[in-house]
Amino acid sequence: MSETKDEQQDNPTLQSIPVSESNEEQQDDRTQQSTPVSNEQQKQPLTSQQRTERWFEVVTAIMLGVVAVATAWSGYQATRWAGEQSTKYAQASALRVESTRDSTLAGQYRLYDVILVNNWLNAYTQGNTKLANMYENRFRPEFRPTFAAWLALDPFNNPNAPPGPLFMPQYKVGLSDTADQLDAKAAKTFDEGQAAKEQGDAYVLNTVFLAVVLFLTAIAENFKWNTIRAVILVVALGMLLFGIYHLVIYPIV
Repeated sequence: MSETKDEQQDNPTLQSIPVSESNEEQQDDRTQQSTPVSNEQQKQPLTSQQRTERWFEVVTAIMLGVVAVATAWSGYQATRWAGEQSTKYAQASALRVESTRDSTLAGQYRLYDVILVNNWLNAYTQGNTKLANMYENRFRPEFRPTFAAWLALDPFNNPNAPPGPLFMPQYKVGLSDTADQLDAKAAKTFDEGQAAKEQGDAYVLNTVFLAVVLFLTAIAENFKWNTIRAVILVVALGMLLFGIYHLVIYPIV
């Protein structure tokens, strides 16, 4: 026995082996004991505060997504309506130019008819039939039926006849009617441009309204007090629904 003890004392390796094995066994025991504890901690249900926090996160994320899309659509429509306004104003200006041109030509045609009728009357009263026929042949085709209807009333002997063919109800200049039609169309187109401007302004205002919703939704995340956070989100939600309502009822282009 003394020899065995002496061998163990002389060989330290033999002494360390049981000690290291015992340390490993202790670590395994600790690992086995800690594993059920961690699993139990993971299986613990969420607290009321945690559930509330998650609901706030979900609602905020949904609101941010919806308000981002609504704001983009509102801004897009505002731009489209601004373009529609410019187009209508340009069309109205072009129509007014055409109306002014036709109105000017109509006035020139009236002046032309007056001059020829006066020259015809002078030649007729002087008995210069050749000159009167020459003036008559220069009448505008549109004016000839009116002149014939005036002559049929025997104006030189009938005191009830109009003083001249230009006073006949049949007398008209086609370009004058065209000018009036173009002017009315220009006025209507201009009104459409005004309506497009007002609609574009409404979309711009709605875009600003939705931007406020975006601001309130984002700033609500900075509040840790759930009551204040909920109030801000409720206000933002009401404003968001109001802005979406406008997007639904507003016309699109």
